[in-house]
Amino acid sequence: MYFSLLPDITYDEKPIKYPFSESDYVTAKNFFRRFQVNQNVFSFATYFETYAIEDGERPDTIAQKAYGDPFLDWVIILTNNLVNVQYDWPKSNYEIQLIAESEYDDPYGTIHHYETYEIGQYSAGLHVDETFYNGTHKVNINGSVVIKNGSELCVPISVIEWLTDKNEELREIYLLKPAYLESFVEDFKRQNLYKKDANYISQRLKKTG
Repeated sequence: MYFSLLPDITYDEKPIKYPFSESDYVTAKNFFRRFQVNQNVFSFATYFETYAIEDGERPDTIAQKAYGDPFLDWVIILTNNLVNVQYDWPKSNYEIQLIAESEYDDPYGTIHHYETYEIGQYSAGLHVDETFYNGTHKVNINGSVVIKNGSELCVPISVIEWLTDKNEELREIYLLKPAYLESFVEDFKRQNLYKKDANYISQRLKKTG
């Protein structure tokens, strides 16, 4: 369905004769026309709800569950500004293990980085290095300055933990509520109509090249 809504372009191939004629032009879908949802809309809970992707789910299976039509998977992809589903979509836990084991000698024992606890002037989740972990630091706790070992301020994160955490972040997506689906599709159609310019042929076709 998505591709049927994209406008066309005609582009000239290397000429097989001179002067140019219509036979020298090829018509194709304008895949370079990118529709992007303004990030500000996600602050309006009226239009969207959050959804946690489970292992094995794909855009089409979620579209079937949410909208009753697997061919509306493009709505999920566009409303979450997913550029490449292969990389922007979460993998299964098993796939993450395979990736980790293929790219690292020991992903379970190798430290990727260290993350701070929430203590004193440090907020939780700050990435620090091994030097910080092995050092000593002044920490302001409720107005009193104390000396703490780095190992008291942060925790080592292994490669497998890091990869798993990054993958888990991809699981939360936004689902457009069904009540606004028709309006979204109609707006997408309108935004994919060409406006008149030097290359304009019709609302669905323009010349380039």
